[in-house]
Order: sequence, then structure tokens, then C-alpha cells
Amino acid sequence: MDKWLWAARFFKTRALAAQACDLGRIHANGQTAKAAREVRAGDRLRVRHEGFEMEVEVLGLAGIRGPAAVAQTLYRETDASREARLRAAEERKAMAEFGHWPDGRPSKRDRRDIDRFRGR
Repeated sequence: MDKWLWAARFFKTRALAAQACDLGRIHANGQTAKAAREVRAGDRLRVRHEGFEMEVEVLGLAGIRGPAAVAQTLYRETDASREARLRAAEERKAMAEFGHWPDGRPSKRDRRDIDRFRGR
């Protein structure tokens, strides 16, 4: 499992892929997958990794890590997974429009702007 996840470029190293398996972030056909599990064509995998979750169907096997173009042919993402991932990306993009909070307390000028905004 860890070797396939690494070859399909879900993780940068096999160690990270094995760690994800140990933490229960990889599910194969509805069950938690161990790093040593054999991957077969037709398996359905759910991969959670750093802010995204994908559900994919295994189309091919690879024992070595090749180019990204080859890695993308090893799996097919389900339509529901693709829609959920795009929806989550839109939500993150919308939240970024609000900006970030400034560090520390507001200055006197910031406080006046806040008061003006609140209608005081």
C-alpha cells in the first residue's frame, strides 16, 4: 500500500505513506489499510492527507515512482470526491477574501475604524 501511494504521488516519501497508513488515514474498500497491504486493480481507496480527502479507484499498479503523467494513470478519482474537493477549495478561497486578523491589539486608528463600521 505504501509503495503504491508513493508511486502514485500521493506522498513524497514511502515513510510518509506508511505513517499515514499507521494513523488510519488510508482506507481500502471501507477498511483501514496497513502499509503492507497488497493493492489490486479495482480497489477503492480513501486517502486523507493535509487538508484534502480523495476517493479513488485503482486502475493500475506500479512498483517504482515515475513521472507525474504516468502516476495519474494509476488511479481515477470518483465524481463525488472531485466535487467535494472543488467545493472545499472554493470555500478556502472565499475565506481568504476576508483577510487575516492583524497581530496584537488594534491601534487607535483601527479602533476608530471599527467603531465607525459598527455605527457608534
